Amino acid sequence: MLPVVGEIVWAVGSLWMSSTLLHNWPDPEGYWRETDALAYALIAAVYLPLVLRRRHPLAVMVSTGLWVGTYFTLGYYHVVAVCGMFTALYTVASLRPRRLSLRCAAATLAVLLWGTRLAEPGGGAISAAFVTVATVVCWVAGDGSRRLRDLTRRLRLEQEEKARRAVMEERIQIARELHDVIAHHVSVISVQTGLASYVFSSDPPTARRALGTVGDSAREALAEMRRMLVVLREEGPDSDPEGTRGEVQGLGRLDELVKRVGAAGVPVDVRVTGAAYELPPGIDLCAYRVVQEALTNVIKHAPQAPTTVRVHYGADEVRVRVKDAGSGRTPAPAPAGPGRRTGQGLIGMRERATIYHGTVTAAAAPEGGFEVSLRVPVPRPGGDDADDVRTRRR
Repeated sequence: MLPVVGEIVWAVGSLWMSSTLLHNWPDPEGYWRETDALAYALIAAVYLPLVLRRRHPLAVMVSTGLWVGTYFTLGYYHVVAVCGMFTALYTVASLRPRRLSLRCAAATLAVLLWGTRLAEPGGGAISAAFVTVATVVCWVAGDGSRRLRDLTRRLRLEQEEKARRAVMEERIQIARELHDVIAHHVSVISVQTGLASYVFSSDPPTARRALGTVGDSAREALAEMRRMLVVLREEGPDSDPEGTRGEVQGLGRLDELVKRVGAAGVPVDVRVTGAAYELPPGIDLCAYRVVQEALTNVIKHAPQAPTTVRVHYGADEVRVRVKDAGSGRTPAPAPAGPGRRTGQGLIGMRERATIYHGTVTAAAAPEGGFEVSLRVPVPRPGGDDADDVRTRRR
């Protein structure tokens, strides 16, 4: 509503000022045709259509040019019609493509130069220079307004696209974290529940230990989900009253993971080579999640198969290898048809590694079993690739 009122005020105000100037401008020498009703009608025809200039800029431009040209041809005082042409030109330049607005600018200049013949004696050159400069200024201002509006629109679209991508990336991150957290613990719980049910009557101590492992895994899963939600919210320190943000998993908690997997019946041998150093949090979590997912797959596909975990700290990279001694297995083929789905674990591992410019390979080992390998470059100012070896067996 306000833009429409503004256009009406502009058009009516311009008509009033031009009519007043036309009525009061002295002409003792008789340079121009005597003002009559036709002059006022032509001035009204020039300015009143400007109400529609933003809705129909080209039509208003043509209409204004025709009425101004007629006004000049009849020899009326020419200055009062110039503002209408400039307004129409600015509108076209600000709303229409540059190629079209340049043509309108040339037509405007031609009409206005035709009007300079009515200038007072000795002022023709000055009038021609004035309308030429004013035409260029109006076109440049209108074209700049159009380019600024187009830039603003592009920036808004880019911001919307970035927001959509951010939402999608957050959804993927949440799905990946949920998979990593839930799949591992549910696999352990499933194995231990089956064991407890099997030996419930014949071996109560073993059943109690299995149920204890189930409880521990459930509590750990809940704790991990709380930590995950705290990280995903990315709020201030006050949002983490329990201080769980600093407890996000990394290779430093590998012992706990191996112990939990061992309780599920999978013997795991862990060996760390190289001089261990503190990894960036993202890379540390990435390596931990790859080991966790690989061990989860062992629980699912090769239960009780001896498994080795190798972690090597290089000068500028960290390498992780998880290999089980199962009978050799390959990822199950995806079902055919439009509803086919790919295993989310391997996809999640590769996505995590890609974020940090790393690589993940997962394939059946030549000597049997299945092997998952991760290599991630680690940005460090300097590194030491010592040969110390620490062996831990679970």
